[in-house]
Order: sequence, then structure tokens, then C-alpha cells
Amino acid sequence: MRFTRARRAVVAGVAAALALSACGGPGERGGTAVASAGSAGGPERTAITIGALPIPDAASLYIAEQRGYFEEEGLDVTVKTVVGGAQAQQALLAGTLDATQTNYVSTFLAVSAGEKLKIVADLYQATPNSFNIMVARDSPIRDLAGLKGRKIAVNSRRNVGTLAVTSLLTAHGLKEDDVTFVQCPFPDMQDKLARGAVDAAWMAEPHLTMAQKGIGAQKLADTMVGSTADLPIAGVAVTGRFAEENPRTVAAFQRAMHRAQRVAASDRGAVEEILPTYIGIDAATAAVVTLGAFPTRLGETRLQRVADLMVEHGYLKRPIAAETVLLGNAG
Repeated sequence: MRFTRARRAVVAGVAAALALSACGGPGERGGTAVASAGSAGGPERTAITIGALPIPDAASLYIAEQRGYFEEEGLDVTVKTVVGGAQAQQALLAGTLDATQTNYVSTFLAVSAGEKLKIVADLYQATPNSFNIMVARDSPIRDLAGLKGRKIAVNSRRNVGTLAVTSLLTAHGLKEDDVTFVQCPFPDMQDKLARGAVDAAWMAEPHLTMAQKGIGAQKLADTMVGSTADLPIAGVAVTGRFAEENPRTVAAFQRAMHRAQRVAASDRGAVEEILPTYIGIDAATAAVVTLGAFPTRLGETRLQRVADLMVEHGYLKRPIAAETVLLGNAG
């Protein structure tokens, strides 16, 4: 899918800036507050554009849009479909996006390279069988050892997918350079498996379920086990400059997202209803996909796991404190 979907909420009223406070307990504080109680005025900017991938991770963005949560905060939000996280991050840094869905591995890599990014909302966390390595129905590969020397499709190189696969391979006696990662958008992976262009694919929903139904793809392994069990996957990032110049806009966005995340976390039906509107799947598929979790707290303890795992596997040369990347969220 390309830049085909841009849905906008209508600006209605001005929301008073509320206190921006961390929602977690000890070890789950958010970071620097971006608004104080009683501060006057609405968002500095009402119209903002947010990049999102056509995968379940972004469900709460569309729930907030559909239910008017952004509108109630005085925001006019365009959610723009992007085909990959790398593209979205480049657009964010170039200023063509004000915020974007991002996977945490890519975010920490960018920060380690000197980019000033801030995570302002949590979106998605792995659950069992939500991110699997899949092979074709007639594949000769029967176990992880069979991946040695093979090509594995991932949606982006050096991101959460390659980290998860590498972590799993390491636990089974293989190394990252024992396989070849092939960058491929999620929607194209099924075809590449069917044609034998790749030997395996690291797939997310709904493409995982669609590949099972479409070509009889088989699960080889769940990549979210062991050190990656319950791994934080995705959040929403802005640049440090945007956060500094638009604190009330960020606070309003966070309040709307906190409401939407609570809906997604507690009501699977709401997620199933929204998925067909931006992914393009039917209701029957939405009803059977394996969903990850939708965290309602933006916490440094959880995200520190990602940064530490990246150090362990050589993605980062030196540790990064997750708290320095997070911007506290309103709840």
C-alpha cells in the first residue's frame, strides 16, 4: 500500500492544556513533562500529519480518529499510510511528517546516530505468535537449523524484525550472518514465498494469517520467545524540535492516544472493526488475526529491554537510557 489513505478529523474547539503526568508506577515514569496544570491556550499547531503502517500496531491512531478523540483535543489529524518504517523515519526527519509510527529498534538506532527523536506514545507489544517466521507449504526447511544459508524476508534491515530473528537464531546456535536478510514490504512477502524468491519471511499480522490462507504458508517459529517475549514493538515518535516548539500539541495528542490505547487494550471488537478501514482486509480475517498487546503506559523499564537487547547483539555500540528518549504521556 502507498500513500493512498489520508483521513482527517475536523478541528472543533480548543482543549485546555492539562497536566502532563506519567501514568506508570515506579520504573514506569514517562519522562519530561510537556504541559503544566492550568496552563492557558490550546495546541500551538492544530493540523498535524502522522505516518502509519498498514498493520495492527497503528490501530489506536485510527480509533482516536474515528471516535473524535483528536477532535476533542482541538487537533486536525491526518493519518498517512507509509510503506515502511525507514521511509517514515526519513519523512519525519525531513519535516514532511510531524509524527510517525516507529519501531523501537529503529528509533534507538537513529538516536545512537545523533538524531534527536522523542517517543510520545506507546502503540504495540508482542504476544505469542504475533510475529512468526513463515515458510512455504512445500518448503524443505523444518527447523531453525535449516535456515542456515537461506534468505529471510524482513520489512526493513536492522530493525525489530532482524533483531528478533537474530536473537532466536543465536539461542539455537546460529549467527546473524548465517542467513541473508532481504528487505521486502509486508504485503509482498506472500508472493515472494510462493515464488521461492525468499526461503522464509518474518511476518506480522494480518499478512501472517493471509499467507496461511492464501498459499498455505507454515509457521516455522515464533520469534517473540525467550529474551524477546512480550517485547515492546512500536510507538509514535516526533523530533525533539517539534516537541520543544509544540508542547501543548504533543500533550493534546498524548491525551487522545491514551484514551484510544485503553479502548484497544480492553476491546478486541473495536480493533477488529477498525482494521479493515486502513489495512484493507475483510471482517472475517480481522476476526482471526493474532493481535499483540496495546500498552496503556509509556514506561522506560519496558523500553529499556529493547535498548539492552540491541547492545547484546551489536546493534548499539554503547548503551542508551530509554528515559532520555521518552516524553511523558498524559493520562
